Amino acid sequence: MKRKLDDYEEEEKENLPDLISARMKKDHSTDNKLGQIDHKDANFTVYQAQSGSKTLHFFVRLVSGGKTIVIHANSYDSIKSVHEQIRKLTGIPVIEQGLVYRGRQLQLEQTLEECLIENDVGLHLIGRMRSTEYPKTWQIVNDLLTLIQKLCKGEEGKELILDSKIVESKVELFLELIPKDDGVMKHLKIFNSCGAPMALVMLYLSEGKGNKECAEDAIRLLLSPNIDLLPKLVRVECVSIIFEFCKLLRGSAPKGSLYIACRSTLGSLLHIMVYAHGSRYFDFAKSSTIIKEFLPFFRELTDKLIEDLESSWTPTPCTGTSFAKDIRDFISFLRPLCRAIEDQVSGKSDLPICLDNKNSCYMAEFESLFTVFRKLLDKIDQCLHRVEEILISKGAARESESSRFFWYQYVSILKELNCICKLYRGAKHMLHSVMKLRRLPLNFLIRYLRRDDGHYWLLEHKDVTNFESRRHLVMMMFPEIVSGYKELHGMVVDRSQLLEESFAYISCADPKSFRSGFFMKFKNEFRTGPAVLQEWIYLVCQELFYPQNTLFLACPNDQRRFFPNPGSKVDSLHLDYFGFCGRMIALALMNKVHVDIVFDRVFVLQLSGKSVSLEDIRDADPCLYMNCKKILQMDAEFLDSDVLGLTFVREVEELGSRKLVELRPGGRGIVVDSKNRAEYVNLLIQNHFVTSISQQVACFAQGFADILSTARLQKLFFTSLELKDLDRMLCGSDTALC
Repeated sequence: MKRKLDDYEEEEKENLPDLISARMKKDHSTDNKLGQIDHKDANFTVYQAQSGSKTLHFFVRLVSGGKTIVIHANSYDSIKSVHEQIRKLTGIPVIEQGLVYRGRQLQLEQTLEECLIENDVGLHLIGRMRSTEYPKTWQIVNDLLTLIQKLCKGEEGKELILDSKIVESKVELFLELIPKDDGVMKHLKIFNSCGAPMALVMLYLSEGKGNKECAEDAIRLLLSPNIDLLPKLVRVECVSIIFEFCKLLRGSAPKGSLYIACRSTLGSLLHIMVYAHGSRYFDFAKSSTIIKEFLPFFRELTDKLIEDLESSWTPTPCTGTSFAKDIRDFISFLRPLCRAIEDQVSGKSDLPICLDNKNSCYMAEFESLFTVFRKLLDKIDQCLHRVEEILISKGAARESESSRFFWYQYVSILKELNCICKLYRGAKHMLHSVMKLRRLPLNFLIRYLRRDDGHYWLLEHKDVTNFESRRHLVMMMFPEIVSGYKELHGMVVDRSQLLEESFAYISCADPKSFRSGFFMKFKNEFRTGPAVLQEWIYLVCQELFYPQNTLFLACPNDQRRFFPNPGSKVDSLHLDYFGFCGRMIALALMNKVHVDIVFDRVFVLQLSGKSVSLEDIRDADPCLYMNCKKILQMDAEFLDSDVLGLTFVREVEELGSRKLVELRPGGRGIVVDSKNRAEYVNLLIQNHFVTSISQQVACFAQGFADILSTARLQKLFFTSLELKDLDRMLCGSDTALC
């Protein structure tokens, strides 16, 4: 609920800043709605009559009983005396009442004449204290408004001039009264409905001595309050108050540090609100409000970001701290804005947006955000081009650390543009074109990204990245290995019992205990350190993939390439061993150990969550591949003659015996012909290379995910790499060393 000042006395309005007066005039049509608050016991409605004598009267009706009260007073009686009459008639104490005249709450010490109240004017009397759960809150806010009014009029007196913290102390008392339960919003609504944000901004803009400092101290207390006064989870409910500050200050002091601080706080709280609480936005800001109301702030931050990008190539660039803060504020507004647009167009099914469709009532806002996207993309393109020129001419080694810091931020901005481009048709192609054109500087910068930067989105653009970049990005999915041996997972393994003892250690251990590395030594040996750890990982992996072992099968054409053995179930612990194998391969990658083992395509595709086709089995089973090709290419008339005698079954050897497995229900009686041969080949491949090893693949994937910093990254890890990338990471390069 907003507080409006249209109906302040004319002489008071002249003293208000032009911006606030103009803003208030715009909302004059809703003036009669001001000050209305839901109450439990009483709500007072006032009827307006024609002007008459100096003796004034008005009517008060109590909702609870339908009773109407007539109040008589003299034009120079105080507001307090009017409250006293109401107290005598209703029994409600003076402190539990509030009198509002045309949107402005009247103060007890004022007279009716000072408030420009004539005979039978329309007043609104609100029952507070008894009708609200927070009587002390009302009192504190009233005291704050009274104090601000005196300070703005210059009636403060010497004692108030000396105490510059008096306004701040009132705000601090208000924060201390905020409840720790579900009543937070009701408590904060009192602050807004009484016009406290407007009053504080008026004080900030007034010319009185010390007024600006008083107001700024109080407002900043609301921006970053003491955690004891206002816990973080409660702070997000202050969005409506900070939003009001931003709107008022944006037109009056847009370059001031207070406005910038308010805008930054608003972005941070909005980000927390939208992402920490899902789609539950604060009460006055549904998705349409976010789009319309917050877009101006976002455009301001975009212009500032473009200035920073241009400044990064000047002799005196902006500081790295300032640049990082501007990016952070930009992101804080952008992500909720994108989320609101998704909600507004009814979900992802209607995305991406086609800007040629002018039917949407928010098309102007949609076009505005797309304009921001293009401006920033063009500017990043220019910046990356300059980096490219430096890399080609003299290399980056000669550049200062501060210059490289600015370069790395370009990737952060690209990340946010990637979020925007998902909203608009054609935007993704524009972004990809720039990234492809600037592959050289982009891949140079990717290798310097840190683990906490969250740049896995780059893995969606595999044709833009090279092997070094992809390897750097996926390696960041593993926990960072700590140096030293304190608090590391320790093992002592007997070489003669290498596989069994290693299995006992690794498969039963809590993955968190060795995510950051572990200490390892062989029994009766004194050597320790990284070299011993690497030797142990290599030896265990060799044992797991040993041809005589039943866990994996080697490809006929490449004995280093393996996929799970469908017949591994001969070992009752085979699934546990697949989980153990997944952990060991992850540990090998995390410690950069080449194990001289690579995976077949059918195995990697399933780890990536992708389907397996005929061309994918070429190396795993060349014989089956050729037979399937022949069936697909065979003359239709010959195949339909049933000379081959094929039906929808597959012969499987299991535990020394052979049995027939139907590829589909009733497969024994379905003859393969020219019409269903494609289906037969597909079902045969799925049964042989997917269904028969699905449990083994799942256990391996779980073991691999145990070592990653986050288990959900497992599929992304394998999806992000080409098969040859994984080969190089597990087995090294085939290129001869110079």
